[in-house]
Amino acid sequence: MNLEPWEIQQMAEGVDFEVKKAAGRDGLGQLPDSFWETYSAMANTEGGLVLLGVEEKPDSTFAVHGIVNVKKVASALWSSLNNREKVSSNILTDRDVEVSDVGGRKIIQIRIPRATRGQMPVFLGENPFGNTYRRNFEGDYRCDDETVKRMLADQVEDVRDGKLLEHYSFDDLHLPTFTAYRTVFKTVKPDHPWVDLDNIEFLRSIGGWTLNRETKRDGLTLAGLLMFGQLRSILDAVPHYVVDYQERPSDVNEDADRRWIDRVTTDGTWSGNLYDFYRTVIQRLTRDLKVPFRLKGITRIDDTPVHEAIREALTNLLIHADFTGRVSLYVVKRQDMIGFRNPGLMRVPLHLAIRSGQSDCRNRNLQKMFQLVGLAEQAGSGLPKVYRNWQQQHWRRPELLEQIQPEQTILRLRMLSLLPPEAITALDRRFGARFRELPETARLALATVQIEGVVSHARLKEMSTEHPKDLSKILASLV
Repeated sequence: MNLEPWEIQQMAEGVDFEVKKAAGRDGLGQLPDSFWETYSAMANTEGGLVLLGVEEKPDSTFAVHGIVNVKKVASALWSSLNNREKVSSNILTDRDVEVSDVGGRKIIQIRIPRATRGQMPVFLGENPFGNTYRRNFEGDYRCDDETVKRMLADQVEDVRDGKLLEHYSFDDLHLPTFTAYRTVFKTVKPDHPWVDLDNIEFLRSIGGWTLNRETKRDGLTLAGLLMFGQLRSILDAVPHYVVDYQERPSDVNEDADRRWIDRVTTDGTWSGNLYDFYRTVIQRLTRDLKVPFRLKGITRIDDTPVHEAIREALTNLLIHADFTGRVSLYVVKRQDMIGFRNPGLMRVPLHLAIRSGQSDCRNRNLQKMFQLVGLAEQAGSGLPKVYRNWQQQHWRRPELLEQIQPEQTILRLRMLSLLPPEAITALDRRFGARFRELPETARLALATVQIEGVVSHARLKEMSTEHPKDLSKILASLV
């Protein structure tokens, strides 16, 4: 494969791109030791591309030196990848490593995929603690032991909310919440055989109560406590548990800690459990939506694609959260945007979750509890439905992203068109004819900066049908 020098110059080192000179002492080529930290970091984040034989200069431009002895470097790469004393897992295939010609010089392109949940953590040597890395902006950083423990837990535990909580009982539940859930269940499924079960058997049937078959002890699961528990009991089991809803003016950033209009949080004035949080917050999120008047027979139908998208987004927030994390479970509402943040990262790559609906739910008992009362879709269908329903309104594409430090997943639903008049007016006032004469995709990129504060190649690719190479040219021309 041939690459043009300008293609490399338009790249920039970042979370998914890294260059290494890889010249070695003799100048003929050598796999640098620093590659392995990048390999671990990218594998444990979102993957990325490493170019060997390219150097980044202090002015952020790239110099292509090339590698004279390509075979030697490639052989060292594969030998180390398959050495468990060097690295825990080889996640590369032959097609991930490619030799390219750039202006007559040979470089090696290495595309590192995101590791699967079963492969993480990808670490150096034989001990994951102190030898596991993640990617942050353009650097590789060593993960602390707490992060590694969460990765190991996700690796071995398909379901995180099904474990038996020792020394907890039915008395740790908030009975009015549990009773309300049973009432809704009976309304939704009046003929279901579980309707007539006693409380413990009903709780067992929906995943809130379990039996340890080795010790013969039974009791609450983490899902049962989170869904229906009393706040103090929840905090005893999950010390970092916080749920928080805030309604804010449109001119205040959702991450700010001030100027909220309405708030629901774990302040001791209500039960604090997830079911009550959902019931309270969904009403606040949807009460101001403009609902078209529709009839089905003689019954008014108030549900719309927007209602459905918000419901799915809120449910996904709760069922995918890592409740051992230190980030609060947070919902923010503004006139122009609804944002959701949960602790923990996605268990599948973001692009697969969005495009193909792949799902690996961290809390499957919670998911089942919401499904049983009609508040969640089958696995994998929720997120694509959010995107599809939002697109039907011709609003800006939802923004789904992960942040590594601390671990969190963020979903922003902006109730704005791709090119809202106020953004266009502001850009026209600032740049005048220079802005008006730009092609549509370039104007879209600048409008995204105006609205969201930043634009990236990945974000622009989500909103445009242009080829990725053309998007790179457009972004470079705007700098």
